[in-house]
Amino acid sequence: MATETTEAAGHAAAELGACVNDVGGAIGMPQLCADWMPNQIFWLVVTLGVIYFVLSRVALPRIGGVLAERKGLITNDLTAAEELKAKSVEAEKAYLDALARARVEAARIVAEARVDIQKDLDAATAKADVAISAMSAESEKRILEIRAGAMEAVTAVAKDTAKELVAALGGKVDAAGVNAAVSARLKG
Repeated sequence: MATETTEAAGHAAAELGACVNDVGGAIGMPQLCADWMPNQIFWLVVTLGVIYFVLSRVALPRIGGVLAERKGLITNDLTAAEELKAKSVEAEKAYLDALARARVEAARIVAEARVDIQKDLDAATAKADVAISAMSAESEKRILEIRAGAMEAVTAVAKDTAKELVAALGGKVDAAGVNAAVSARLKG
């Protein structure tokens, strides 16, 4: 029985070719066996055909759809970005115009405020000048009164002093003469 199995294996090996040993095992690398090349090439072509079919009918259309969708999104985003940029330029222009108008308005308000403040200052200055003039006139009046009172006091002191001097020097005091002499001397 063992011989029959060995003979059957040897007969099968002879049918398979030079790539198989007596017990039916491969000699070397089976994929490099020239006897099996047509079979391997057939399955290679079938496998590549299936891969091509799957890629061309399923995967590539999906990838193409994704790429087209991304391209559409990118185009839409670029268009939206350009629109937003245009709007931002318009908004910036409007902002700068409003800022310029606000500055002009502020300058006008400041000028009006200066005019109002100058009017108030002029009115206050005029009022103060009137008050100062009134105080100055009052002060001059008081000074004149004080000066008149001082002259009277000086005249009285001078008359009294002259009477005392004449009396101290041993002369006879004549009040009318002393008063006339002092008055004449004070007048110049």
